[in-house]
Amino acid sequence: MSPSRDNPRKIVLLGATGSIGHSTTRLIAEADGIYEISAVASGSDAEGLARIARKFNVPFAAIADVKAYTALKNALSGSGIECAAGAEAVVEAASLPCDMVVAAIAGTHGVAPTCAALGLGRTVALANKESLVCAGTAAMRLAAKHNARILPMDSEHNAIFQALGGEHPSHVEVMTLTASGGPFRLWTQDQIAAATPAEALAHPNWLMGPKVTVDSASLMNKGLELIEAHHLFGISPEKLAVLVHPQSIIHGLVSFADGSVTAGMACPDMRIPIAHCLSWPHRLPTASPKLDLAALASLTFEAPDMTRFPALQLAIDAMREGKGLPTVLNAANEVAVEAFLAGRIGFYAMSTLVLEAMNAAVRSGMAVEPVSVDEALAVHHVVRDRCLALLAGRHS
Repeated sequence: MSPSRDNPRKIVLLGATGSIGHSTTRLIAEADGIYEISAVASGSDAEGLARIARKFNVPFAAIADVKAYTALKNALSGSGIECAAGAEAVVEAASLPCDMVVAAIAGTHGVAPTCAALGLGRTVALANKESLVCAGTAAMRLAAKHNARILPMDSEHNAIFQALGGEHPSHVEVMTLTASGGPFRLWTQDQIAAATPAEALAHPNWLMGPKVTVDSASLMNKGLELIEAHHLFGISPEKLAVLVHPQSIIHGLVSFADGSVTAGMACPDMRIPIAHCLSWPHRLPTASPKLDLAALASLTFEAPDMTRFPALQLAIDAMREGKGLPTVLNAANEVAVEAFLAGRIGFYAMSTLVLEAMNAAVRSGMAVEPVSVDEALAVHHVVRDRCLALLAGRHS
């Protein structure tokens, strides 16, 4: 049933204060009463979370950072809005009755609440790729067991979802995710090696959080998206590919066995895939710019350069090897990006750290398939600790 003022669709919004969260609340505000927000959650931005909760008269607000609880409680004083803090509070928000959970918490912090929603059979609009990179097999098994539906909210996966048109995966010959190439697409290897965090954060097409933006600069983000697509669409790694497309107009392509190719196209505006998920299986009109191919005149494409962007090759290797290597890759990459943003390591040192973590996991027998979400998260924390110790040793 299409959402309406008489029957509004109830939304739980995880990651409310991030870029996806802001675009989601903007769309909900413009939709004139056909959506209600049942709960909101964020990491540490108490003031931002309180503003959203008050604006939409949300019954429950959860903040992951326990140190931010007092600020959230004070900001909500007199509103009647219930609030709580800690990782358990975010899981509680994800578990509340609703029609859809928008899973937009960045990084592995989003895995537990996303999987809690899947375990309750919810419809999950997924913008947290780490849930399927860190714990893909376990998460998909959980979704299947409880008849949960996953709607892909990332622009590339949403484009693929639409381009598939309900076709069975066995009919797919190649599934291609496109990459803008990021800020360093035309840089030499020496220039990239000397890149600063500020330069890595200057994405040419998209406005995203710092972690995702750095991943986009290294093309690790595209590798993580390949792993996500593997689980999400049930496509073997050999049938997944990446194509660099600087204009970010075609977000994904599906090549079928009969030679047909369908493409998901749109202007680079996250409101478009968000609106598609919020209103699925219907369509929500938005104020997003409409695609004008005549004005664009031309679209260009390039093969990814694995020499200048080794992080992409590492992700592809982890995906093809499978088992626990994607979990290891994801954990090591999180530590590497944090260290790069803090100015502790250089740009290429990120992929070096990830490779060392993957090799160490293979040697120690840790690269086995996690049998549950909890086991995947346990491996994640062990790998993080090892990577942090390795970095501390280098800087001691």
